[in-house]
Amino acid sequence: METVSTERVLAVEVELDRLTKRFGATAAVYGLSLSVGRGEFCTLLGPSGCGKTTTLRIVAGLVEPDDGRVLFDGKDVTRLPPWDRNLGMVFQNYALWPHMTVFDNVAFGLVERRVPKAEVRRRVAEALDKVGLTGMEGRFPSQLSGGQQQRVALARALVVRPGLLLLDEPFSNLDAKLRVQMRAELARLQRDLGITTLYVTHDQEEALVLSDRIAVLDSGRLVQAGTPRELYENPRDVFVADFLGGANLLPGMVVRRGAAEVEVQAGEARVAAPVEGEAAPGQPVWLSVRPEHLELSVGDAGDLRGTVLATDYLGWTLQAEVALADGTRLQVRGLDPSTPLRPGQTVGLRVRSGRARVFPRRN
Repeated sequence: METVSTERVLAVEVELDRLTKRFGATAAVYGLSLSVGRGEFCTLLGPSGCGKTTTLRIVAGLVEPDDGRVLFDGKDVTRLPPWDRNLGMVFQNYALWPHMTVFDNVAFGLVERRVPKAEVRRRVAEALDKVGLTGMEGRFPSQLSGGQQQRVALARALVVRPGLLLLDEPFSNLDAKLRVQMRAELARLQRDLGITTLYVTHDQEEALVLSDRIAVLDSGRLVQAGTPRELYENPRDVFVADFLGGANLLPGMVVRRGAAEVEVQAGEARVAAPVEGEAAPGQPVWLSVRPEHLELSVGDAGDLRGTVLATDYLGWTLQAEVALADGTRLQVRGLDPSTPLRPGQTVGLRVRSGRARVFPRRN
């Protein structure tokens, strides 16, 4: 088989400067500023309607912002059409031409750019090799599986050697196993090519696995941006804590303030937790605890006591939902699958030392 080179693209640095876009009275994006480094994999993460796809379409030149700028390597491209931005795009629905072969679908962008035929053949072969589709050049989209169609769409985006790759929920139509496989292949390609990538998803696990940096959006605004570890371990507010990975939220009251931590009374439990900003004794707060940071014991020993509502046996681990006396429901993850739990059973819970977070609570 012909040896195909892995040629790194000329990646761009992207800056979004105070972008705003309104549809009628609704601000889909509001005052959003974000920098994406050269060769970085950055994910826009948030619930449906948070503005992530609108932001991506502004970067692509498919939507014009009402205010703000898009800059590539310091150059203002806000008013440039998509074909002048050197982009590669992969959509949720793949957008393959059904009457064209795999080869012709991948070659389309090169043909439109009037690339010589010999160069088209070489670059299409290279792109198909990268995505593992060598030998399928003559097939039509209807003859391909969903995963293979997704690879064709990815090859078509990569073959033009874009400075920026944009992906909008590209794996949402795939089954769970294939989705995991495809995201691993995408991560490998992105690293090998060094291409700047802006990725849109509402899948938290996908964002954590793929990203160098995650930007969490809510109601059109950027809430927090950082590495996956920074956001997961040090969320800025309740929204980020709950959306990224899930969090148990217990209403509590600050009972003591130290230099870098506070003690919070949350029901029966008194828990020490690090804190930033204001948190004075008597202040109502949320005590945020990840499900895997709760230790469970059969019986009533622990900081909190509750009743098992349900369990989920996953083979390698056990999960449980526990109700406290006041009706608060807590999720517990990472239990030994041999733990003898059943609905209605009394259990004790303890917060792992240093693993809780504290956020202000508005009455």
